[in-house]
Amino acid sequence: MQENGEKALLEYLTAKGAYNPQKIGDSDMFTFLANRTGRPQAWTVNQHGDLEAFTKMPDRVLEVYHSPTGQKSIIASDFEGNEKQQFYMTRDKGQTIDDLVVSKDHFHEFGGWSPDEKRIVFASNRRHPGYFDILVCDIETGEVQTVYETNTNCTALCWTRDGSGIVISLKVSNIDNQLHILDIESGETTSIGNTDIPARYHSVQLGQDGKTGYLVTDEGRNTLAIASFSLDAPEKIQYLLKEDQWDIEEIKLSPDETKLAYSLNKGGSSQLAVYNLSDRFIETIESVPSGVYQSINWLSEEKLLVGVTSAVIPGDIWKVDIAADQSDRLTHITPDSDIAKQWLKPELHQFTSFDGLEIPYFLYGKREANQPVMIYVHGGPESQIRNEYNPVIQFLASQGYAVAAPNVRGSMGYGREYVQLDDVCKRMDSVADLNYLVKDLTEEHQADKDRIGIMGRSYGGFMVLAAITHYPALWAAAVDIVGISHFRTFLENTGPWRRRLREQEYGSLEKDVDFFEEIAPLNHTDKIEVPLLIFHGRNDTRVPVSEAEQLTSDLEKQNKDVELVIFDDEGHQTEKLENHILMNTKIVAFMNHYLK
Repeated sequence: MQENGEKALLEYLTAKGAYNPQKIGDSDMFTFLANRTGRPQAWTVNQHGDLEAFTKMPDRVLEVYHSPTGQKSIIASDFEGNEKQQFYMTRDKGQTIDDLVVSKDHFHEFGGWSPDEKRIVFASNRRHPGYFDILVCDIETGEVQTVYETNTNCTALCWTRDGSGIVISLKVSNIDNQLHILDIESGETTSIGNTDIPARYHSVQLGQDGKTGYLVTDEGRNTLAIASFSLDAPEKIQYLLKEDQWDIEEIKLSPDETKLAYSLNKGGSSQLAVYNLSDRFIETIESVPSGVYQSINWLSEEKLLVGVTSAVIPGDIWKVDIAADQSDRLTHITPDSDIAKQWLKPELHQFTSFDGLEIPYFLYGKREANQPVMIYVHGGPESQIRNEYNPVIQFLASQGYAVAAPNVRGSMGYGREYVQLDDVCKRMDSVADLNYLVKDLTEEHQADKDRIGIMGRSYGGFMVLAAITHYPALWAAAVDIVGISHFRTFLENTGPWRRRLREQEYGSLEKDVDFFEEIAPLNHTDKIEVPLLIFHGRNDTRVPVSEAEQLTSDLEKQNKDVELVIFDDEGHQTEKLENHILMNTKIVAFMNHYLK
């Protein structure tokens, strides 16, 4: 890339975003995460409106969990991207940090503060690499006690109001789970909802009376909706608010327990609203910028704190006045600049695939006929490309590319039926969707059929490899980031805590090895006709680096055009700024070389 191009790309890549706001006790103070110094750390806004570091950890901060009064906080951090969270505690708002739950060979997932703030609950695989049990830690003594053992993946969600129980979630598949109330003293559990029906349950909110609860679920439905339940008979849920087309994402019970704030996922963008429990009246909030909303907090009975990101907002925290429908931006992590003025909002389109299914996709930078195109495939696969800031998409669009980001079958956000359309033996149907996306782009948008590239991360990396082996003539260049080259070797080498859950989606080592061999990109490398650029993190605990190494070795033996870059200090994500810059600089130079 020329010097000016490199400078412009750097500005795109270093755009900062704030996310995951967390209110501190009963005050108006809050923390948030932002990668302002090379890796994510916790920040806050002081009384003068200036940003201040809440903590400074040697590695990235993954989350901050404040106690109910805000007098104590847990900092979750890992090492070199390995996702093995350890917990550190501060009693003085980040001035001093002490070890609390540290066992660096194991994973820890925070589950909540006890009402009296004397204990925390978390899940960990300390007993067995593939099993996550529920443990409680005494804050004063540091003593850790196992309160629930299970030979599956279990997480804790929250404590009951009297502190005698914990709401736990047991994974059934990669998307479905079951909720149970664990009685700590007896060890007995009581189910929430109907465990005979495959369903998703999350965003649990418990009332102060200790008897009322709310959650988001799709029990017996296609899309996620808001339901209530009684702790006296939690197996029976009652739906309060449903949307037949879209999923409700998150709910938060107001301090006086008269309202539920919630966000609705409408085709990849969020809609913020408030549901009044007494009269079932819905107040829709229109003043928040279009984008994706997360981490809803109540600041008071009439004000909300929300994290907002969009294609043109890398991430900031907003305060929302419900009654006035007025929103104020509390952080400006990325200041206005000439580069920010060039960021593009995507157009939402859809195409018809081979079987008549309508597939949605975002399209950036479409200006004229015969443009080069880059197709960006999301990971998951139970994920969704959304109206969020992506620096490489934005930069390529600014450089004359049209960028298409599809939500092929199997994506989240469109109901249970849609997300299950690529399970096991239907896996290649989603790859076929990419073939029909290319058809749509060339016929309906006059894209240059000889200049189409493809890139993806994680499962999106598999989609890239499957596309260039099963539809080799379509592509001019391809980028695979931490992708799967063979489901058999992936399942054999991935973390045991993930294997059983991933088999629900991909197929099992016991029953589906023949199918894995049939579709594996590693077994079809002779068909690859395009240059391939591969990135992987040495410390990846999800998709082992061996997936990239075996593919590269095979292609090199055939004298194919392939390059592998391994980051020794990264895991499944690319977090460190210098690695982020190196990877994306190479991607853009690679695409420019082969597509422009």
